[in-house]
Amino acid sequence: MAPATAAGASAGPAAPRRRKSVTGTRRTVAALFLLPALVLLGALVVYPIGYSVVRSFFNASGDGFAGFDNYEALFTDDGIRTALKNNVIWMVFAPSVATALGLVFAVLTERVRWGTAFKLVVFMPMAISMLAAGIIFRLVYDQDPDRGVANAVWVGVHDTFAQSSAFPKAHPGRDSPLKPDQGGFITSATVRTGESVALPLVGVAPDQMPKSAKRAVRAEPQPGRITGTAWQDFTRGKGVGKLGAVDPSEFGYAGMRIEAVKDGKVVASAKAADDGTFTLPAQADGAQLRLPASNFKAPYNGVDWLGPSLVTPAIIGAYVWMWAGFAMVLIAAGLAGVPRELLEAARVDGANEWQVFRRVTVPLLAPVLAVVAVTLMINVLKIFDLVFIIAPGSSQDDANVLALELYRKGFSEGQPGIASAIAVFLLLLVIPVMLFNMRRLRREVRR
Repeated sequence: MAPATAAGASAGPAAPRRRKSVTGTRRTVAALFLLPALVLLGALVVYPIGYSVVRSFFNASGDGFAGFDNYEALFTDDGIRTALKNNVIWMVFAPSVATALGLVFAVLTERVRWGTAFKLVVFMPMAISMLAAGIIFRLVYDQDPDRGVANAVWVGVHDTFAQSSAFPKAHPGRDSPLKPDQGGFITSATVRTGESVALPLVGVAPDQMPKSAKRAVRAEPQPGRITGTAWQDFTRGKGVGKLGAVDPSEFGYAGMRIEAVKDGKVVASAKAADDGTFTLPAQADGAQLRLPASNFKAPYNGVDWLGPSLVTPAIIGAYVWMWAGFAMVLIAAGLAGVPRELLEAARVDGANEWQVFRRVTVPLLAPVLAVVAVTLMINVLKIFDLVFIIAPGSSQDDANVLALELYRKGFSEGQPGIASAIAVFLLLLVIPVMLFNMRRLRREVRR
């Protein structure tokens, strides 16, 4: 054995063995296959980033060095500051709401038989492009309740509890006994019991009269009471009908409110029947008859979703509609890996479902929730399509975000230097969030 040992010693240290790749592929072959991808990566990612960094230090024409003037504009230009503020709002609310909804959907769909179908419906908006979603929600948020779904629902709920007026454009015609009064109309003279009062109005198209309206009838006088008729004093056709008199083809103002006013106080009131007739008690003797302003208020037209104050929350709602399904699918995948025995143990120990959800399910899903939230934060930093499509021109300045301002500076206002500075600034904002996400993913792989 000694000679063999000596021979081995004299031979010197053994040469290190070359590490083979997991797949057994040689490094040269692997590099050749990766080369096209690296070329594309350099041409489509690395070069544009480098060019944007260089361009951000030059003026609008590109032939003069501007130093940090373009970056100074990021904090002095009103449009960019508004965009930066809106990006902060987006980063705080959009990911958190989408993640919270995804968590709720993922947990609840585990308990129903049709959970898979529900997940499919919630995830389906992900198959729609941002452009298509923007067009859809531009219509959803339309101010006209006959076109916009959001306002149609809102107006329907409102009118259930506060009925809108059917006569917003009604007003007295020629030789009318009525005169304007605090948004409504009042008779010039006082009325007496036993009289029949005519209150003619015009201004409402026949096809816009209430469905309950019937042919107007002249009210007959009644002893000890005041009667009258409020009607649409208009008949189609030249020379047909008599002004100030109830004609057979004219309609009564069904539901019109009439008040008897003495010394500025309402002493009696009545509502016109479907044929426009009304009756007031004897207390109205010597009073003036008033048609209050509530009869003529404009109908409730819903909420100005795309106005300056609500446009950003409205667009965030459209984003959540699209991305809540993405959050739900990832969280559901994480939920599938949660040990069921831990949940059952908590229930056996007396915890109710809310306590199990809050103290067991959510902590176990914390890594998944963090990945989803951070991924959505990166996504909203680049949001452009929805804001550009949904926000109308009148409120686009109020809904502005950095990606949209980049487009406007670079293509609409002819300031590519500032646009490049915004692009670099966006990159600097995305990199820390992206690194945080990568570190978390690596930790998960090590576990």
